[in-house]
Amino acid sequence: MLEIRFHGRGGQGTVVATILLAKAFFRAGYYVQSFPLFGVERRGAPVEAYLRLDEDHIWVRTNVYQPDHVVVMDKTLLQGIDVTMGLKPGGWILINTSSIPPNSEQFSRYRLAVVDATRIALRHRLGTRTHPIVNTAMMGALARMLEMPPLEAISKAVEEEIPVRPEQNIQAAKDAYDEVQLVGLTGPELQSSAG
Repeated sequence: MLEIRFHGRGGQGTVVATILLAKAFFRAGYYVQSFPLFGVERRGAPVEAYLRLDEDHIWVRTNVYQPDHVVVMDKTLLQGIDVTMGLKPGGWILINTSSIPPNSEQFSRYRLAVVDATRIALRHRLGTRTHPIVNTAMMGALARMLEMPPLEAISKAVEEEIPVRPEQNIQAAKDAYDEVQLVGLTGPELQSSAG
């Protein structure tokens, strides 16, 4: 079973991203679960959402406490939330940022990927200048990072579920798929064991 935890802020489409990814993975032949964990329900408040997938039935019905991978929709969350809590060593951390964070040593036990989903969302006029909606861009980056689900499955999920600007959302996913930087292992002990 693969478990992914998403960290975002209200209004960025974090929960919608997990729902759309669940539909895309289901289309690709997986059993899936997608569900949110809300604190304060308002724009800008921290939000967590979870995605589980497996080739067999999923019987677990709890939050994701030890994710295989983590997606961070807003880099400012890195300052107030331990996004690595429970993350399995060697797991991926995908961050919406234009460059590798200067304090990336905190991720030394994990693989790191970065994509400027904010810039991509603004390029396609998704959301507003002050509140870009980055979810579909992050979905594309995740698909490249994990090498699944196929972009066609993501595109189909977007077409079926997003009535506003579906073409722009699909293109944002494709752009992020192409533009994500897969930094990989960041810690010296993991780099030497990977070589």
